[in-house]
Amino acid sequence: MDNVPPERRMTPMDVLFRRDADILRETIHAVEGVKEPEGMYLKVLMVTENMLVFRAWKQKGVVDPWQVHDDHESVATLIAGKMKMWIGDREFLCQPGDVWRHPQGVRHMSEALEDVVLIEVKSPARKTWT
Repeated sequence: MDNVPPERRMTPMDVLFRRDADILRETIHAVEGVKEPEGMYLKVLMVTENMLVFRAWKQKGVVDPWQVHDDHESVATLIAGKMKMWIGDREFLCQPGDVWRHPQGVRHMSEALEDVVLIEVKSPARKTWT
């Protein structure tokens, strides 16, 4: 963890349970230093030594630009809505219940075809947004 830049560090939470109503919803302005369009939000649900779990919202029409995560991988599942996802050179149409993985070092992007809600897990825990 010593070589992790301070702005990417996530402090593990000292809780076993959190009530959704008590969790702050944040507006996402940039991911991996890439400016994001308006209409993206998230709630950090839980942070441990090894993982970060968050719920994210993207409004219809939001295009999350190409990005690469060099220090973690992530797995996500779509809860509501539809979106297109590009991982490397492959394109996927995501519907509720679908699950995908962003391997470390692989570029990816998405487009919300409807208002979407997803759950994402990053390992190890890294803060990639501002």
